Amino acid sequence: MNFRTILLLACAVVHFATEPVFAKPPHIVLVMADDQGWGDMAYNGHPVVKTPNFDESAANGLKFDRFYAAAPVCSPTRASVLTGRTPNRSAVFSWGHPIRPQEETIAEVLKGAGYTTGHFGKWHLGSVRKDSPSNPARNGFDRWVSAANFYDNGSVLSDEGTAVKKEGESSAIAVDDAVEWMRGAIDEDAPIFAVIWFGSPHHPHRAADEDRALYADQPDNVRDFYGEITGMDRAYGRLKSSLDEMGILENTVLWYCSDNGALPKIGNTGGRRGDKGDIYEGGLAVPAILEWPARIKVPATTEIRATTCDIFPTVLDIAGAKRKSKAPLDGISLVPVIEGALDERPDGFGFWQHPTRGIGTPSDEWMEELLAAQKEGRDLPPHESSQRAAELPDPPYPVSDNFPGHSAWIDGDWKLHRIQDADGDVTIELYNLDADPSEEHDVSREKSEVVEKNVLLLENWLESVARSLNGEDY
Repeated sequence: MNFRTILLLACAVVHFATEPVFAKPPHIVLVMADDQGWGDMAYNGHPVVKTPNFDESAANGLKFDRFYAAAPVCSPTRASVLTGRTPNRSAVFSWGHPIRPQEETIAEVLKGAGYTTGHFGKWHLGSVRKDSPSNPARNGFDRWVSAANFYDNGSVLSDEGTAVKKEGESSAIAVDDAVEWMRGAIDEDAPIFAVIWFGSPHHPHRAADEDRALYADQPDNVRDFYGEITGMDRAYGRLKSSLDEMGILENTVLWYCSDNGALPKIGNTGGRRGDKGDIYEGGLAVPAILEWPARIKVPATTEIRATTCDIFPTVLDIAGAKRKSKAPLDGISLVPVIEGALDERPDGFGFWQHPTRGIGTPSDEWMEELLAAQKEGRDLPPHESSQRAAELPDPPYPVSDNFPGHSAWIDGDWKLHRIQDADGDVTIELYNLDADPSEEHDVSREKSEVVEKNVLLLENWLESVARSLNGEDY
């Protein structure tokens, strides 16, 4: 990195950390897919799937070619978006684990900075019942219409704790609810922070008829999978058109990505190793696009490696908002990337797929149950896992070299894997992602110095994560 780049980076960080770019802070909308792999986009070379609105956004905004979900499954990555922290710090080990109430979320920080906040669609970070300590309201959202997990066409959602039957295609449901709220919110002259999390293209795949019809030459299961992606694309286009109609598109930061890599067999990793559930590249690499017409005037593509943990510090920088917590973040601000002032990431980052199993969260079943109870004049308590969301490990998690499961560390183009089996035996793998993006050639034996350096970086980071898991940050 040359002196001019360092100077530009420093100026950009100072500028964004102290005040918003405009006299009126930009609106911020975060959109996320559920199980869309890096290659499940036409603009990334998919030979069949149709995504004209995403393609247009990728052509006009900032396209991330090396963007990572913080985890290879859904709930942990969503926690990383809200906190800027790797999900194991707050015990969101796998799907269905609730977010800890002690965590400071992006919605809470922005709300403190004058934003009005809303969540729409998939939540999957705890119960969405009224008294849940881990529902969207308890995490800083003023308005929310949310599902406990993925949701399908015509599902029952929780409208701030009240079960409501929704009609229509699932992605359109979330966008329509968000747009309705935003139309009212802009009249109050407060900047908007909206999180729209689709339930597609999660299995089981049930596309709208008009979207299935586009893929008549494909097998039935593929027709629905591709159709759900096209349904998301249409809803995304509707969102952008609505922002334009409201007169706020120009000064809206619109950031799209997925929550984990491609589904096995049916999804497209772009040739990367592994898929959903793996922390090889195929399970982590996701499509990502950032648009901000007022600031991103020239289309750009970046190959800087970035993660969903970076969303939190980037958005806070853009909004000029400051968090109260001193807890360690795992993300960095990508404002210098937006400014074109950063050509390489200054620090490495890690992943830890802990062997703790997920928690079943059958959203349709739970929401139908809640709807029936409320029709009878009864309400239902939050689910047990959410009631215990604030609990810390007892006894504390060992802060040592015992880090079970599969962890990895990326530093530049090097990616080191540490795989600890049930007997405590550790295997190390090392790949050069630039020369070997498919992680086919383990060079750990030839690159002992690189291994030594990155094992130390990874294990120091894992120790930090374990300390956070034990509650030392609160």
